[in-house]
Amino acid sequence: MIEEVVAAIRAGEPVIVPTDTVYGLAADAFHEEPVRRLYRLKGRGEAQPTALVAAGISVVLEALPELREYADLMGRVLPGPFTLVLPNAARRFPWLTGNRPETIGIRVPAVFGDAAELLREVGAVAATSANRPGERDPRSVDEVPTEIREACAVLDVGELPGTPSTVIDLTGRQPVVVREGAVPADRALELLGQA
Repeated sequence: MIEEVVAAIRAGEPVIVPTDTVYGLAADAFHEEPVRRLYRLKGRGEAQPTALVAAGISVVLEALPELREYADLMGRVLPGPFTLVLPNAARRFPWLTGNRPETIGIRVPAVFGDAAELLREVGAVAATSANRPGERDPRSVDEVPTEIREACAVLDVGELPGTPSTVIDLTGRQPVVVREGAVPADRALELLGQA
C-alpha cells in the first residue's frame, strides 16, 4: 500500500494520507503541476496557501535553509499537531504560498508506522485536509468525498482524531494563533514560551 502511494506522489498524482489530526489530500510539494492538480481536485482557490508537510525539521531546513534561525522554536512544538506560518524570505515554493508569497506554512506531524514510513520515503508533500472547502475534516477515509477518494491512491490507517492542526503565525513580533485546532491556543503559546 505504501509503495503505491509513494509511486503516485513521485508520478505527480494526488494521494490521500493520514496525519496526526485528519486525512490529508497530498501531492509532490517540489513541483508546481502536482500542487495545481491537488487544488483542482479539492476545489481550492489558488489564493489559499497549502502547507509543506515534512518528515522532520531537518527536511524543512533542507528545503528552506533560511529558517535555521527558527529551528529552536519549531522544535518546541514539532513534531505535533501544529501548522507554523513562517517567513519565506527567498519566496520558495510559490505554488504553496497562495497570496502571501512572503510566508509559508510548515507541518511536521507526529505520525508513526506506515504514515511515518511514507513521509520518510518522500521527504515532504504539499497537503491540505482531504475534503471540499468548508466541509468537515475527515477523520476516516470513508469521510473523504467519493470523487476525491476515487481519484487518489490511499494510505488508510483507520480512524484519526479528526480535529485539524492548530495554526500559529510566527512572522510578527509575537506568535498569533490563527486557528485553534487540536491544541488550545493558550497551551500552544505556552509551548512556544509566549504564555
